[in-house]
Parts: sequence; C-alpha cells; structure tokens
Amino acid sequence: MDTVLPLDRMTVEEKLRVIEVLWDDLCRHEKQLPVTDWQKQLLDERKQQIQTGKAKFSDWDAAKKRIRERTS
Repeated sequence: MDTVLPLDRMTVEEKLRVIEVLWDDLCRHEKQLPVTDWQKQLLDERKQQIQTGKAKFSDWDAAKKRIRERTS
C-alpha cells in the first residue's frame, strides 16, 4: 500500500502529530515488530542497568518537557 502525505505542505506540528499517531499504532502491535540481536542485547543491558540502579526511568511527559527546553 502506498501512502502519500503532502509533506511539503504540512507544518512541523502536523508532521509530529503523524509521527505520534504512527508510533501509537506500532505500540498497539508491538508483538509484530521484529527485534534484531543487537537491539535485544541493548535492551538486556539497559534492563540490567535499571535493576542495578545505574539507570532509571523518566516520566515521558517530563522527558518531553526537558527535551523541548533544551532545543528551544
């Protein structure tokens, strides 16, 4: 299926909204997404860092706010 978006006529906000919609849809079907060996290894390493306290999770809304503050 070919989907054509008018990217040259879309605002940045519209493009970001499309990305969010796509991401939400992919998350609903995560079992269908392939995971490569290097991705699995990276996820295992990050899981280990969380379990040992070397890393921690950030609330997604707080993380987006920090990113926006750094880039604006």
